[in-house]
Amino acid sequence: MFGPFVMTVALLTIGTELLRGEVANINGQWLADQLTQLGFDIAAMETVADHHEKLVATLRRLLDTHALVIATGGLGPTTDDLTTAAAAEVAGVELATNHDALATIKHRIEERGDELRPGHDKQALLPVGGELLPNTEGTAPGFILRTGGATVYCLPGVHREMQHMFEQQVVPRIRGAASNDGYTVCLHTFGPHESWLADRLESLKLEHPDVTVGYQATGSSIDLRIHARGPDYAQARDRVKRAVDEARARLGDVIYGEGDQTMALLAGRAVRKRGWRLAIAESCTGGLISHQLTSQPASDYLVGGAVTYANSAKTSLLGVSEDTLRGHGAVSAEVAAELAEGARRVFDCEVGISATGIAGPTGAAPGKPIGLCHWAVAHPDGTELEQRVFSGTRSQVQYKAAHAVLALLRRTLAGNNL
Repeated sequence: MFGPFVMTVALLTIGTELLRGEVANINGQWLADQLTQLGFDIAAMETVADHHEKLVATLRRLLDTHALVIATGGLGPTTDDLTTAAAAEVAGVELATNHDALATIKHRIEERGDELRPGHDKQALLPVGGELLPNTEGTAPGFILRTGGATVYCLPGVHREMQHMFEQQVVPRIRGAASNDGYTVCLHTFGPHESWLADRLESLKLEHPDVTVGYQATGSSIDLRIHARGPDYAQARDRVKRAVDEARARLGDVIYGEGDQTMALLAGRAVRKRGWRLAIAESCTGGLISHQLTSQPASDYLVGGAVTYANSAKTSLLGVSEDTLRGHGAVSAEVAAELAEGARRVFDCEVGISATGIAGPTGAAPGKPIGLCHWAVAHPDGTELEQRVFSGTRSQVQYKAAHAVLALLRRTLAGNNL
């Protein structure tokens, strides 16, 4: 299927907006991660503008040197969507209307109360000899084209559509071509800086020479990607597992999750495990904690919350004492405690959490710099408090504070003293 030469993979993301930085290239990043997990070696990742000649030249070069190319973008209905025509030119074939694709496009457009237009009709044009990849999430179909012993999969640029098509239609077709001799584990850490992590894991490479460790900052945490190859999948997995066990022993509670485990998922799981209900009081995080918890189903444990920016709201809604506000200020451990306790009381819950701080870029005061945050977890046996000065932009401080609140919630509920 992929020709006689060694399987190497190239990724091609298409769009002038990507080169201008107007849109983040999440397709390239996501595909590289998925393909690596499958056991492929990514030999090249390129981005090309919506320019026919440049696209043809880039696609031809990649197909001349790689067995598999996965391209995203340029399949839409507008004049700058050029991928299909470029692929046909590279393969030396004509374009023809795929009537199955046209019928699907027409049905989807009519479902949303619109009518078929010339641009939509263009999306049903496919290179002769190409294999249709139906798009169950949108109107732009993908296709497979084989030329000169190499294969290109052309997928939509809309991330949701691309992701679904890749998982459902591409992976089953290419999985057997992977070397299947690699294994990766992603560990999520929170708290220390990257340099601290690197120092603790410095000798890991010497003890596990077949393993690589990569560091990736993800906003509020740092991910460790521990990867290895071996004679086969089982040996690669065993090498990684030994290195992961050593990393966990060295880092302890700094590691909070693995794979697709988010801090919000784990914190919610901790509340569920106790059979408790949760309420939230937010100031500096502005509803971000609530958003993170409700990104997964949470109605079985999350009762409600309040975003209380003004001092008057803190007092009237959650019962924070005016004396406490005058004596310590809104950004203080005392107010954080009363916010969490007030949320627990007002919403009649077993546990309440809170965050208050100075997200910036203004608001600093003597002894209270930008980035200072206080947070609390109130529960039947007392109230836990923490504070820290976070660095970064306003949104980065907010994300770090939200993450810290959920981390304290998880640790508190996992404690043996409750």
